[in-house]
Amino acid sequence: MQNPRFLTAAFYKFVELADFEDRKEPLLAFCEQHHVKGTILLAREGINSTIAGAPDDVRAVLAYLRSDPLLADLQHKESYAETAPFYRMKVRLKREIVTMGVPGTDPRHIVGTYVKPEDWNALIADPDVVVVDTRNDYEVAIGTFKGAIDPNIRTFSELPAWAENAEALRPNADGKKPKVAMFCTGGIRCEKSTAYMKAQGYDEVYHLEGGILKYLETVPPEESMWDGTCFVFDERVSVDHGLTPGTHKLCRGCRMPLEDGAMESPLFELGVSCPRCHASTSEVQRNRARERQRQWELSKARGQVHIGNTMPVKTGTESHAEP
Repeated sequence: MQNPRFLTAAFYKFVELADFEDRKEPLLAFCEQHHVKGTILLAREGINSTIAGAPDDVRAVLAYLRSDPLLADLQHKESYAETAPFYRMKVRLKREIVTMGVPGTDPRHIVGTYVKPEDWNALIADPDVVVVDTRNDYEVAIGTFKGAIDPNIRTFSELPAWAENAEALRPNADGKKPKVAMFCTGGIRCEKSTAYMKAQGYDEVYHLEGGILKYLETVPPEESMWDGTCFVFDERVSVDHGLTPGTHKLCRGCRMPLEDGAMESPLFELGVSCPRCHASTSEVQRNRARERQRQWELSKARGQVHIGNTMPVKTGTESHAEP
């Protein structure tokens, strides 16, 4: 018997949710009632999530959310997988649905210009436009747009400091600041980053509507300016054009995609570490990971699911949810 198809839905919305704390338990109960898994972040500034389950159940959760007038126009992106992307359901309360750490940065009041995926190529081909990948370094490492600047940040909250000092973003001799185009996985980090840039006095700021995921879903491969695959914050690890699952594997030690050749390195140990994280993990941590891997292999041999070895959703860290 073939595995059932799982529908994955990613969505976010910046909206004033004054009662966000009161929403947690009813929302969690509804998701559990429908056997939907994933993570939903709630904050006063809105909602950010990626969930998965049987198609009818996921759509029931979306309908439940949209029954609230504040979320009636909630948009989502969807894809399918043959295996479950998540094994737990979490609803978390946060200060921000994507953490930038700059007070007053509010996409509900000021934000960059949205650019449709079909218009994105023409924008980033303009030599006068500075194209910035707002994602974390490990995401950029496996794919990005041709010609985009990699800020080489470990977390989204490092982006403002980078932007403040970036040579490419300095004003010209006449004091005019450059045009800036920013992109991220699903769009949420761009909402905040372009709001930040506008607040810093950049007049012409653009971002990819729907993020890389919408671009890969919409733009044919033969017309694409995307190079590589797109990291996603679930068990698929990465996706290609058409949002088909990519071939990247995950290091269970640091939860980051394995670099080319990593599995051939003497520092790679299945379920424990990779060349990227080996030096930063202690023997105690590695022994704990070895036991987790052993339990996972035993569960697999029995045909059971061992959730201790699954990948946590980094929602809002744009978890797409994103980090």
